[in-house]
Amino acid sequence: MPQKRTATSSDLFSRRSLLKQGLALGAFGAMSPLPTYAKESPSPIKLQKGDVILFQGDSITDAGRKKEVGHANHTGALGKSYAAMLAGQLHAAYPGLDLQIYNRGISGNKIPDLAARWHNDAIDLKPKVLSILVGINDLWHTVAFGSKYKGTVEDYETGYRELIERSQKEIPGVRIVICEPFELRNWKEFDPYREAAKRVAEEKHLTFVPFHSEFQKVAENPNSKFWAWDGIHPTIPGHALMCEVWREVVGI
Repeated sequence: MPQKRTATSSDLFSRRSLLKQGLALGAFGAMSPLPTYAKESPSPIKLQKGDVILFQGDSITDAGRKKEVGHANHTGALGKSYAAMLAGQLHAAYPGLDLQIYNRGISGNKIPDLAARWHNDAIDLKPKVLSILVGINDLWHTVAFGSKYKGTVEDYETGYRELIERSQKEIPGVRIVICEPFELRNWKEFDPYREAAKRVAEEKHLTFVPFHSEFQKVAENPNSKFWAWDGIHPTIPGHALMCEVWREVVGI
């Protein structure tokens, strides 16, 4: 059973209804397009036939996808994350557009890892919409695994900015979505990474999806296992919440 959540009835009435609907329909449930938050998204995205939508990131996006399968829309290749749920919802909402949806998240990735594989896993796919969620490993790997990774939050921000600039240069017209990295362990040292991601989004006039902020609204306490079983990796309800927030902000 879910933990008790703190929010006003007006804040969560729509969210609870949508989550119940999404969970009842399953991972690939169909939901109608949702309105955007004007302050978060530069403008609504108008999808066209054959558009490519690419989800990039670390294990939260990866979620056990079959990496040996390279083509779009493959159930196994989409994994079991919010990316797979969104693929189902978007195909159901726009059945005539033949959207080409990819999940290229890789567990453990940091900004330097994305940069190293960006040509093959992003540029070559020529996405119309490029959604990126990365950051937790950029901090975690500095304190785990013998602290072999020496990257700083400044390195994270600089690398992120360079990745965005490269994408805008090499994929004309791409709409980039920066997702706020999040955790429910109440790591104060992670706040600068979230701030850096938002700063890059604001500087480049990109869509920013406030995942951490939204999780904080519904989680009863920082260690709520209902939304993220280990405080980092979302549960099914956690991924469903991410889908709702992503679509509201991105506007498709």
